[in-house]
Amino acid sequence: MKLLDKVAVVTGAAGGIGKAIAQRYAVEGAKVVVADIDGDEARRTALEIGSNAVSFPLDVTSQTSIDALFATTFEELGSVEILVNNAAVFDMSPILETTREEYERVFSVNVEGLLFTLQAAARQMVEHEVKGKIINMASQSGRRGAALVGVYCASKAAVISLTQSAGLGLIKYGINVNGISPGVVDTPMWEEVDALFARYERRPAGEKKRLVGEEVPFGRMGVPEDHTGAAVFLASEDAEYVVAQTLNVDGGNWMS
Repeated sequence: MKLLDKVAVVTGAAGGIGKAIAQRYAVEGAKVVVADIDGDEARRTALEIGSNAVSFPLDVTSQTSIDALFATTFEELGSVEILVNNAAVFDMSPILETTREEYERVFSVNVEGLLFTLQAAARQMVEHEVKGKIINMASQSGRRGAALVGVYCASKAAVISLTQSAGLGLIKYGINVNGISPGVVDTPMWEEVDALFARYERRPAGEKKRLVGEEVPFGRMGVPEDHTGAAVFLASEDAEYVVAQTLNVDGGNWMS
């Protein structure tokens, strides 16, 4: 067990990649906090995982909610040692139709929420002299722009940049900050993505999802479980010398 008795917080963990990582961390021996804005689903996921997991209803756009998460985690389990910043939202629109409301919604969760969750975790680690691991979930969308996905792409590019800056700023405390960059992943979010592509590109429902899956060099879309190995590695002592990197886990879609 690579994470035996480690205290790990995973945000956006009620489903998708976050849930898969929380489940794998528990298998590796961690005590996992399943944090999600959907408190009911978070609770169900924690019950499904078993005795190694607890749930917490988290809104990453609220500093009060973030602070409560880390205070409660400390009281019940001890200082957080691993944070996976996975909570995110998606939106899509042509540049000429992008609204301030869309921008603010995406950036408030994907960038602002990630930054201040990271900060709260890092402050607790520093205060209690914990050499922790922080993993930010980016995206191949952060590696390149896309005509219909400007705001989301920009938000994930910001995640990659923040991972570099935080990694360089926190390693002096023994805190490793790194990221994971998924490609196209078959999660409930992709149903939303496919519906938006169908609207803007006038495609039949399901066609975009099929096409992007066929274009992956590995031969298929990713699934949440494809990302758990990287998440375990980056949270473990094996990644001690890995600093400020964002690892592509995308079936060969992007090389950098």
